[in-house]
Amino acid sequence: MSKFLIEGGTKLKGKVNIGGFKNAAVAIIPAAIMCPGKCIIQNVPRINDVNVFEEILTELGAVVEFLDESTMSIDSSNIKSCYLENGLSKKMRASYYLLGAGLGRFKQSSTLMPGGCDIGERPIDLHKKGFEALGATVDVSEDGRVIVKADKLVGAKIYLDKVSVGATINIMLAAVYAEGKTIIENAAKEPHIVDTANFLNAMGANIKGAGTDTIRINGVEELVGCTYRVIPDQIEAGTYMIAAAATKGDIIIDDIIPKHMEPITAKLKEMGMGIEEYGDSMRVFYEKELIPVNIQTLPYPGFPTDLQQPMAVLLAILNGESLVVEGVSEDRFKYINEINKMGANIEYTKTHAKINGVSHLKGAPVKATDLRAGAAMIIAGLVAEGLTEISDIYHIDRGYENIENKFMNLGAKIRRIKDEQ
Repeated sequence: MSKFLIEGGTKLKGKVNIGGFKNAAVAIIPAAIMCPGKCIIQNVPRINDVNVFEEILTELGAVVEFLDESTMSIDSSNIKSCYLENGLSKKMRASYYLLGAGLGRFKQSSTLMPGGCDIGERPIDLHKKGFEALGATVDVSEDGRVIVKADKLVGAKIYLDKVSVGATINIMLAAVYAEGKTIIENAAKEPHIVDTANFLNAMGANIKGAGTDTIRINGVEELVGCTYRVIPDQIEAGTYMIAAAATKGDIIIDDIIPKHMEPITAKLKEMGMGIEEYGDSMRVFYEKELIPVNIQTLPYPGFPTDLQQPMAVLLAILNGESLVVEGVSEDRFKYINEINKMGANIEYTKTHAKINGVSHLKGAPVKATDLRAGAAMIIAGLVAEGLTEISDIYHIDRGYENIENKFMNLGAKIRRIKDEQ
């Protein structure tokens, strides 16, 4: 096991390049098995979740290779079924996309219940509802194996009782091969849903309305290989934006889509940060003392739940009170105990965090309780007095590519060391 050591007190300055969107890549990669041919996927982040998918697809019979540092080739010609024998699927949440992809192409699929970050209950009941509406049966065994199968899939009108990114994508995957038209109402609108739909359309699918609350899919009989580029990672970009604000820095964030950043940009401007947009890049710079704001996470285009934890760290060092309401994920405040070890003053319930700003944080041994909490701990370490030691950083490696080097290039004093324990 490794850990990060961070010496705080440095203002971030320089330029950082943003990689491919983790949340898009982990949907597009399993979607590639729906084509009985080769897909070339560009701008793939080299993160642990991608490495796990490389193992899973290889196990299923695909030929997977990286043509360069960020270009992934997936040849699914030899995949005959989508039945995962081992526990690889439990290493991440996005493995459940193999259920929709496998159901679409093979009319059956099976994985163990997915893993991922421990941020509360994350059931797949809406996925099940969508699959059953298309004509599939869904069984969950006592050992947690999910089996979906259908004699044939037939398009249907499906209303999601709650906005769900995972269910929207999974139903969309299965519906690509369904007979007739499928309509998903109250669909999630996140950029990675649009990206996944665009990838499927590039293979020959007929999907319209992605990015709105109503998605229409006309079923097709076959898909063909394609070359596709993953969109930039809005959450990675947002993490560096918040880090610039917390350290009173001045950085250029390159290779982004500013439109996707609007929820976080609006909040940082409200706090007093300077932000300038230049096409596919953005300058984020400290101009004056920042003021606290209230945050409520919501489905896109609301403030993203994946940036709630980094933003809480920033609010924790501002003069005044603020309130963070978690409206998307249940039980996502476990990391607050770690920040409070560093001197923060935050009270919380399962859905609300009341933050009383303090003048400074102090370095301490803390742990990354999940992926985005790990990014928050790094930001806390960057602003804390003294040395911060972050353990359980495998969570961070699941979703951030080369994070310590990117921060070092901005002037941060951070290093990865091997845990001696």
